[in-house]
Amino acid sequence: MLETAFEEDGLPLAIVEIDEAEDLQEISVYATDDPEGVKARIVGTLSPLPGLPGIDTEELPDIDWIAHSLAGLKAVRAGRFFVHGSHETGRHRAGEIPIEIEASLAFGTGHHGTTSGCLEMIGEVALRERPRNALDLGTGSAVLAIAIAKLARIPVLATDIDPIAVRVARQNVRLNRAAAWVEAVTAPGFHHPAFARRKPFDLIVANILARPLMRLAPAMAHHLSPGGSVILSGILDHQRRPVIAAYVGQGFRHVATFHREGWATIHMKR
Repeated sequence: MLETAFEEDGLPLAIVEIDEAEDLQEISVYATDDPEGVKARIVGTLSPLPGLPGIDTEELPDIDWIAHSLAGLKAVRAGRFFVHGSHETGRHRAGEIPIEIEASLAFGTGHHGTTSGCLEMIGEVALRERPRNALDLGTGSAVLAIAIAKLARIPVLATDIDPIAVRVARQNVRLNRAAAWVEAVTAPGFHHPAFARRKPFDLIVANILARPLMRLAPAMAHHLSPGGSVILSGILDHQRRPVIAAYVGQGFRHVATFHREGWATIHMKR
């Protein structure tokens, strides 16, 4: 409903699952111009939803929505990486790897605990194990694929089931001058020919959700090289053990888990 309401404006929306058990979702709309018009359209869209009370525009605070949006998208430091928007270019510290990601229609600006956890884990695993070929499954904004490419300087296949996300991923790859290493492909599953062409992978990163990750465990094992690693996230803390069990059943062993904001990022190795 929100996508339809804001389609003409071209305003990007993002959805993040807050609690899988309760089916709680957070939806954000990013306003780039005409903040007053956006505010009115949000109110007009929400008012008729079943079960929700109407919202009077007079009740909304008088806020500079553009400044408020940018404040909520401050740069993120995660391990070796500095993820930022164009408004904070050039502010990384010595030794940090900058990645420019704009708020858009694809998930992954570094702010969510799953993304920051993956970035930290990538920084440790990629430098320690020196992979030669990597896969970012469910790439979203391609922030993780870009991180691998800029740190390890290796080829990375970045895939997503959403063609819009892949379009955004390609834009971010070009923006970060990583096109020589990262190939972004729309792929609904491991049966896509890109996987067969590029496997085996020494490193697979998948920031999705717990249940799909468990279902994908056999395919992950099939596409991973002996001694390779997987970094898994999109996993709530209480889902950690079932996910680990699914991968142990495929010959993996647990190496480490990072906990961030109620989310777990898991490193498994064959």
